[in-house]
Amino acid sequence: MPLASKGLEGIVANTTRLSDVIGDKGQLIYCGYDINELAGKVSYEEVVFLLWNNRLPTRAELEDCAKTLRGLRQLPDGVIDFIKLAPKDANPMDVIRTGISMLGLWDRDAIKEMTPEANRQRARSITSKIGVIAAYYHRARQGKSLPPVRDDLSEAAHFLYLVNGEEPTKEAADTLDVAFVLHADHGTNASTFSARVTISTLTDIYSAITAAIGTLKGPLHGGANEGVIQMLEEIGEEDRVDAFIDEQLAQKKKIMGIGHRVYKTLDPRAPHLQRMAVKLSDKLGDPKWIRMSERIAQLMKERKNLNANVDFYSATVYYSLGIPTDLFTPIFAVARCSGWCAHILEQLEDNRLFRPLSEYVGEPVGKTVGPIDER
Repeated sequence: MPLASKGLEGIVANTTRLSDVIGDKGQLIYCGYDINELAGKVSYEEVVFLLWNNRLPTRAELEDCAKTLRGLRQLPDGVIDFIKLAPKDANPMDVIRTGISMLGLWDRDAIKEMTPEANRQRARSITSKIGVIAAYYHRARQGKSLPPVRDDLSEAAHFLYLVNGEEPTKEAADTLDVAFVLHADHGTNASTFSARVTISTLTDIYSAITAAIGTLKGPLHGGANEGVIQMLEEIGEEDRVDAFIDEQLAQKKKIMGIGHRVYKTLDPRAPHLQRMAVKLSDKLGDPKWIRMSERIAQLMKERKNLNANVDFYSATVYYSLGIPTDLFTPIFAVARCSGWCAHILEQLEDNRLFRPLSEYVGEPVGKTVGPIDER
């Protein structure tokens, strides 16, 4: 039997046409396109079409794709009631996970009718609704009204509209759109693997997305970006950065947003978000946060030869947009949902149930059962 690989590191578990993470080169590819070719040049809706169709859309196809997504935003009344009744102090990721699971209650044929087109329609519906669930809960927990969904705004602009109750500026919408593009897919990461493992049992797509959301919630995966802002707030002022980093390193503590499991060089998504963070901090936020971030990145590069990753700068971008810290990971889920759906659809094209082996390290066989009173 081959030796176990902790965390499945180095193990190829599936083939995919969707995305590739080339760690030693610091490269991320979506369907043959380098992320640097896509970011800032195409919209999130174009990336959704790309991941689901393996090519970029024509203008007519893009308009049709966007129109379809926008027409599926309305939540069932039962899900809206749940959002209003959910505890005001709940973790937003828990509400999103439960809300997506609840959508399956209104799809009685989710397992019986698993044709490719039926599942593609479910993918469209889930992708269009996940942001509404996240934004509606944020407003409900504050006791605010839930704005009616609109069909004239992009996915990014619509999310900001629902969160704030007013239409965002073009700059804010464009910024979040780029963030959505950068987060749409990322190889066989933990949450994507969860989605593929779950759907490989031929359960319904709602269960697979629910599993992915639960996986993304973890602080070692999607929750890292929340930790970045919490770290910056703990530091407080620019003149305390060096001492804080020295203390953390001396205690061998992790610096949130620094380093990456796969990338051995710079995370290719980070520079795009770093530029947006600088721009937004100068215009909308307190510039000290990006200056503190830059100093942390510099120190970690000098002392540990580790680079800042996508979470490090996405946190500052969202913070500058006025988005609450506990919505950072939900934004990640909203963007990544299209990638999860793409992997689910791909898994179903040539499905095989995931059933890896495990290396038994318990005591050797041969034990006998004695009387219970003598144990």
